[in-house]
Amino acid sequence: MTVMTARPVRRDAELNRAALVEAAQTVLARDPRASIDAIARAAGLSRRAVYGHFADRDALLSELLRTGAQRFNAIAAEVADDTDAALALARLTARLWSEAAHVQVAATIALDDAHVEHTAAVLAPLRRRVMALVRTGQDAGALRTDIAAPTLARLVEETGRMVVARLDASSGEARSLAVRTVLGVVGLSWRDAEALLAAHPDLLVED
Repeated sequence: MTVMTARPVRRDAELNRAALVEAAQTVLARDPRASIDAIARAAGLSRRAVYGHFADRDALLSELLRTGAQRFNAIAAEVADDTDAALALARLTARLWSEAAHVQVAATIALDDAHVEHTAAVLAPLRRRVMALVRTGQDAGALRTDIAAPTLARLVEETGRMVVARLDASSGEARSLAVRTVLGVVGLSWRDAEALLAAHPDLLVED
């Protein structure tokens, strides 16, 4: 009897967990400070049910960040290597920006200083990709070399954090600014950046 009921119970638990995550994305998009109670109500579950899946609110936020990070890391892996490191970084920035618009809550959590350590851990593949592109560009003389690669890669990350924190990720104009800002940080002049974007207009077109 126990074996026969195990699957339905487990299935219900999985559905409830998925409902909580979905509700959290919706509720927190409206109010980043929304309580566990508000999220539970949106999911049609009790507060007790939430704690059956997540130890506390931070654990739920960490789950949202983890699932968002999976999408960000997948993009980093998909962006093809390019003989032009600046172009590769521009493509990566544009793709990540578009994805941030779809997982806005995860992007917002990633920007929160309270989650810096966890963010660094779950986004490790993306950070390694940025570092590799920066090193490749510096070795080829395509990117600025007055700043060491680790520091320049960190500047790219912090620039992204700053831009996302201040702009609407769903805005096409903001995407353009994000790409141009990153290109400027890695050493391209205004004219060089505009020439690159003119040659690759797809960078500024929404996916």
